[in-house]
Amino acid sequence: MTEFNMPLILIVEDEPKIAQLMIDYLQAANYRTHHLARGDEVVAFVKHTPPNLILLDLMLPGLDGLSVCRELRRFSDLPIVMVTAKIEEIDRLLGLEIGADDYICKPFSPREVVARVKTILRRCQRPPEEIAPPSPLVVDEMRFQASWAGKALDLTPAEFRLLKTLAQEPGKVFSREQLLNHLYDDYRVVTDRTIDSHIKNLRRKLEALDADQPFIRAVYGMGYRWEADECRLI
Repeated sequence: MTEFNMPLILIVEDEPKIAQLMIDYLQAANYRTHHLARGDEVVAFVKHTPPNLILLDLMLPGLDGLSVCRELRRFSDLPIVMVTAKIEEIDRLLGLEIGADDYICKPFSPREVVARVKTILRRCQRPPEEIAPPSPLVVDEMRFQASWAGKALDLTPAEFRLLKTLAQEPGKVFSREQLLNHLYDDYRVVTDRTIDSHIKNLRRKLEALDADQPFIRAVYGMGYRWEADECRLI
């Protein structure tokens, strides 16, 4: 890793020995460092040279660490680790009001500082989870209506219930008996083959809107399963 690609850690600490200790350990762990001893110098530096993470002492000349953190959060979401010897401040440091990501208590192990920095940077650099696009199938239970890719489906009540049952659990195989139990609430006597007829009609209506999409698949000797995306209930 070239020096240019090494993460930059800004150390804001007014005690020279503590600052140098953190600098030595962080540089040994392949981090670049920059040291500031005053709180009122931090905002200007961050705006000019944004670091990857800030180790921010609580008690600083010029401007205290809590005030610095609040100022930074007005324009930046970079990770901030508060460093404090004031145990009574921990509850405030953990609160959302100042926007700190973590805290370290003095006296501390420099190895702990390096480990904490690694963990936070790894978490921040993790790629965001991909957001799945919304399903093209929308089922409106209140209006008893369904649509595929914005096109309305003209369904009977039995076909609507069948579609909703299958599409709510894609990949699950429903037996004909299970599907029949979802179709009628008046306990009428019907045969298993009634499902086959409804499935045939439902497939025809769906494929008329999208011929390339595998919607409902028969599983020999077992029943049917939904092959497309899960429905969006509204």
